[in-house]
Amino acid sequence: MAMKINRELPLPAQLKEEYALPAPLAKLKAERDREIRAVFTGELDKFLVVVGPCSADNEDAVCEYVTRLAAVNEKVKDRLLLIPRIYTNKPRTTGEGYKGMLHQPEPDKAPDPFSGIIAIRKMHIRAIAESGLTAADEMLYPENRSYLDDLLSYEAVGARSVENQQHRLTASGMDIPVGMKNPTSGDFSVMLNSIVAAQHSHTFIYRGCDVTSDGNDLAHAILRGGVDKYGVSIPNYHYEDMVRLLEMYGQRSLKNPAVIVDANHSNSNKQYKEQMRIVSEVLHSRRHNAGLKKLVKGVMIESYLEEGSQKIEAERVYGKSITDPCLGWPDTERLLYQIAENC
Repeated sequence: MAMKINRELPLPAQLKEEYALPAPLAKLKAERDREIRAVFTGELDKFLVVVGPCSADNEDAVCEYVTRLAAVNEKVKDRLLLIPRIYTNKPRTTGEGYKGMLHQPEPDKAPDPFSGIIAIRKMHIRAIAESGLTAADEMLYPENRSYLDDLLSYEAVGARSVENQQHRLTASGMDIPVGMKNPTSGDFSVMLNSIVAAQHSHTFIYRGCDVTSDGNDLAHAILRGGVDKYGVSIPNYHYEDMVRLLEMYGQRSLKNPAVIVDANHSNSNKQYKEQMRIVSEVLHSRRHNAGLKKLVKGVMIESYLEEGSQKIEAERVYGKSITDPCLGWPDTERLLYQIAENC
């Protein structure tokens, strides 16, 4: 074989028993889940902001960031619902580079998935305990989400995964909102097909079992921009793009039509400061069109304690991204207050 087994990993149930979510935090999560659901169903008029580092690389820095976010949340909670990004898996276009804390709990050390699954679970629990906010993560590996599925309040399926059958079927068995990103080509039809699949029931194989899903009525779109055949970024956050998505939603029988606009990635061409302008334009489009106000439920923003990004070295700046560049905290705080005033 061209593959060797390093070690067997514990079953999710074993890890959940050893690193259990305390009952008061489980109750808090259930309340948060109900509130987030109400936003997607239209019962609650709040604007979602999924915000945080491109990748969670340091537990202390992530928890400090989320605690700061919680203080802002207290001031804007009548208008906004803040969901921290604690992304523990990082997709890599070429397979090279830092793949997230699940792979490497210490970014400058060798991969250690066994320690990684423990580290990410402990970090998510600590973040909830210290902030009262439950988080979002990316479903990069469908079977690995079972290690965190009792902790997360939002999940995203990335541009490179959204066409994958196992991601779509797994999303259909989730009981929290799952955002299906448009693929890197930017094709809206592919994204909407993935939502159709996620909203329906399926019978399939999951973690060695024959399972049947209920279908996820909160599966929805995420616009993150695309690239053309030459690799040039093509944004899709503009008014015309969102109106087109609204029309395409209307041609399908889908529950709870919704979209989250990702202000970074190919929408900003990874020019992280552009996120502030992009969010402003999205909010203007919502105010201009009643249909878009109902459809656009929120935005995604990449930010951390320090702005920009850095290479993985022995001496790193605390709270600065080691993957894509992010907004710093001062810009993030100002932007969140501006969103609350204009959403």
